Amino acid sequence: MLFAKILARTDSVKSLLECGANIGLNLRAIKQLLPSAELSAVEINRKAVETLEKFGYVKVYHQSVLDFSPDYVRDFILIKGVLIHLNPSVLPSVYRLLYQTSSRYICLAEYYNPTPVEIIYRGHADRLFKRDFAGELKKTYPDLRLIDYGFVYHGDPQFPQDDITWFLLEKTTR
Repeated sequence: MLFAKILARTDSVKSLLECGANIGLNLRAIKQLLPSAELSAVEINRKAVETLEKFGYVKVYHQSVLDFSPDYVRDFILIKGVLIHLNPSVLPSVYRLLYQTSSRYICLAEYYNPTPVEIIYRGHADRLFKRDFAGELKKTYPDLRLIDYGFVYHGDPQFPQDDITWFLLEKTTR
């Protein structure tokens, strides 16, 4: 399982925020692995927010990640399948948000490409971008160090997901 492997590389995660949580599938899996952790979510979709609120254990911020202003830092920040849909012009502000909201760990799980590329998504331009998000974040914030990375394959017989590359980063100055 993706999050078991990622969280095994961390230490003392007591609070976690997922940016773009949708209906909370990632948070449900993380709750099983970190049952006492405080879980939060930023989610723009009203119906998804209603689902998240029914969990009873997730603090939900109903807004866009572009408008989110953290009220406090968390140990671990997760963003999965969100950066790929953001216009590259807003990435610096989202990188700043991820960095400032994390006290220690940042996990990115996105489509990877060594050079930025735009992909037509459901017949539309300007909707999907692949790039080295983790490399750009590390370049912007040099105190981040790569702890681990991996690939999730859509053909995994036990836990199929989209073909994404994940990166776990840690702040070296806290």
